[in-house]
Amino acid sequence: MPRQTITLTEPNHQWLQARVDSGEFKTQTEAVNDALRRAREIENGVEEIRAKLIRAEQRGFTDMTPDQILEQSKKELRADGDL
Repeated sequence: MPRQTITLTEPNHQWLQARVDSGEFKTQTEAVNDALRRAREIENGVEEIRAKLIRAEQRGFTDMTPDQILEQSKKELRADGDL
């Protein structure tokens, strides 16, 4: 496993240490890895939303009613496994 030396600000150090002191994590390394994993999950979610917005913009305007748009969206979400 790669090793990395980093310098933390005092508030970040205190936050990490509090997670370890509370027993949530055994080490600061575990806390940092968890924070990075969560940041990646958020970033991936943002990218998925961005891609969906781009696809929606590319479709252009529609003559569908709001109910038809909702039904279409639900079908697409089911097909994507998001619903």
